[in-house]
Amino acid sequence: MKTIYSTISLTLLTLALNACGGGGGDIPAASTTNNPASIAPLAASEEELGRKLFFDANLSTPAGQACASCHDPASGFADPDATRIAPVSEGVVSGRFGNRNAPTAAYAAFIPERTLQTDPNGGDDFYQGGLFLDGRRDTLAEQAGDPFLNPAEMANPDKAAVVNAVKASDYAGMMVYLNGENIFDDVDAAYAKITEAIAAFERTDELNPFTSKYDYFLSGQATLSDAEENGLRIFQNDGMCSNCHTLTDLADGSTTVFSDFRYWNLGVPANPDNPDASTDYGLGGDINVRSEYGKFRTPTLRNVELTAPYMHNGVFNTLEEVVSFYNTRDDASMNWPAPEVDDNKQTADVGELFLSAQDEADLVAFLKTLSDGYTPP
Repeated sequence: MKTIYSTISLTLLTLALNACGGGGGDIPAASTTNNPASIAPLAASEEELGRKLFFDANLSTPAGQACASCHDPASGFADPDATRIAPVSEGVVSGRFGNRNAPTAAYAAFIPERTLQTDPNGGDDFYQGGLFLDGRRDTLAEQAGDPFLNPAEMANPDKAAVVNAVKASDYAGMMVYLNGENIFDDVDAAYAKITEAIAAFERTDELNPFTSKYDYFLSGQATLSDAEENGLRIFQNDGMCSNCHTLTDLADGSTTVFSDFRYWNLGVPANPDNPDASTDYGLGGDINVRSEYGKFRTPTLRNVELTAPYMHNGVFNTLEEVVSFYNTRDDASMNWPAPEVDDNKQTADVGELFLSAQDEADLVAFLKTLSDGYTPP
């Protein structure tokens, strides 16, 4: 149903690689070199190597932060809210923060590369796709390489520091098995293989399980409660959520990840608790185009119950706040703070939807059916 790669058995992997030359060439035999520093191959798939890398807290400087530190499976592969001291993510260096709330890594495998699209309805051209909230990287592998070298994240001084840490790990043999005994001799090549392996892991069912109550509802294995069913109706109609968080199936036939992958400025307020007080211009800041200021890519809603706080700057702490903002942003009596970026603020589908308090509650109930790990009755 999905184009997500499941972990392959080592026997099948060996046969496949020998038959078609995949996975970076012939599988190296056990090392016979006289060099005592040589690393013996350790049989593994690329996905298994990627998982080791994703959870290794020794790949930061100083050691202590892994990819999983800000993309925790227990928090929908987002930054654990309970351990935060700020609404945005703290790096391995104590007191050093990024300027954004780390988005979930789950279902990121479905985000296409960023392209400029022509509106079929005759409107303005628009950007769609791209990793990170501003779309500045096109592939999972490109995205995976940035946090290692970001001073506000894993803070490594260069690629060599990451490569040397992997070389010193107990799974270094996996790199040798998949890429040859000389893989660590070329820092750029080794770094590329590290990021490609992380990307391979991010394509597995572990990050893309499609096991929410909503998925089982679609397959006829679960029934929505009255509140959840009404919330779905509101999501599709009066709430206009599905205009951006689309319910249509993905092109490969798998079910939706609830995103049109386009960029919008919702008029989200600045967050006074953000340690970085500078204005975040999103897509417009990355490409230096004023007409795109304040726009961020529509995120997936899968596991949204688990990924608080919300919005690019973590300004909202609960789903109830988010839904209320969408419903009443333009209601002067609500006294919402001014937008962080007022340019290009979206006026359709958000702001004054006239949903009742019960409608808001039911919409939240539906959003909670999107959490993975549901067991059908």
